Amino acid sequence: MTAPQQADAPPAAPPSAPPEPQPVLNPLTRAAIFLVVAVNAGGEPGARDLLGDLAALQRSVGFRAPDDTLACVAGVGSQAWDRLFAGPRPAELHPFRELAGSRHRAVATPGDLVFHIRAEQMGLCFEFATHVMERLAGAVTVCDEVHGFRYFDDRDLLGFVDGTENPTGQAGVAAAIADAGDPGFAGGSYLIGRTKLDDIELPDDVKPSNSHVAVNTITEPDGTERKIVRANMPFGSVGAGEFGTYYAAYSATPSVTERMLERMFIGDPPGNYDRILDFSTAVTGNLFFAPSADFLDDLPDRPDRQDPATPSSPSTPASAPAADGSLGIGGLKRSSQQ
Repeated sequence: MTAPQQADAPPAAPPSAPPEPQPVLNPLTRAAIFLVVAVNAGGEPGARDLLGDLAALQRSVGFRAPDDTLACVAGVGSQAWDRLFAGPRPAELHPFRELAGSRHRAVATPGDLVFHIRAEQMGLCFEFATHVMERLAGAVTVCDEVHGFRYFDDRDLLGFVDGTENPTGQAGVAAAIADAGDPGFAGGSYLIGRTKLDDIELPDDVKPSNSHVAVNTITEPDGTERKIVRANMPFGSVGAGEFGTYYAAYSATPSVTERMLERMFIGDPPGNYDRILDFSTAVTGNLFFAPSADFLDDLPDRPDRQDPATPSSPSTPASAPAADGSLGIGGLKRSSQQ
């Protein structure tokens, strides 16, 4: 008897490539615009159309000045997510949590969409933002618009050099980009001391316990330091006398940034708050999820188009602009009381 022949096993399918992130990890540029809007009631279709076309719009505008590295990251707030998309939502997306310390307060301000626009020249940022707003005309209300700029040798307007400890390469990916732990949302990102003159970090035995770098260093029990990717930019209006740092932090999980904010405003132990808050005031605060570029290229169905048999998340009302018209990820305006 002859042994039966075994059929060849089908070739294994090649592993699928991970979702492509938005340009979260692009290097800092000389100019940036932070544009935050609230989606008006009935404006959801217009907002979805713009999000789906964002990459093509970026290519069209950026083609005119290829050396100026135009990039835009779009983020969606918690209250807007279920109004725009059917199905699951990012596991850790929630409204920004206000923090009240003994002297300082991290305020929560509304906002549905954020557009973080970067380029080497402000004119290119402005051109792109103009096209975004033309597409969103009638669908959104602008809540906050801040134009950031590079200030001399990458200092903020308090005199500190900012962002020099940002992780790079694979460390940057691990810090800022969500992995497969949240199915369907891999490739996304959550968008939430130095000495003053020479940018040399003080040794631990000299560094004050309430210095900015000491308060913002998050270390796990095993000694692992948790990182985020900062994209902060100075901003200011000479005539209005308002200027400061627009704080924008990308993280694979918002819990890291939230722990930093708790240490900044409440203190660890309570009362040992970040000394930088005695010279600046937090005027805005919000949390967004920046989905992957693949997500934006192939958006989920609208909530009103999903299968009637599939239960939907409760819809939330549109976010209204703050009473003073100010909203953002975390603007810090320098206090006049010094």
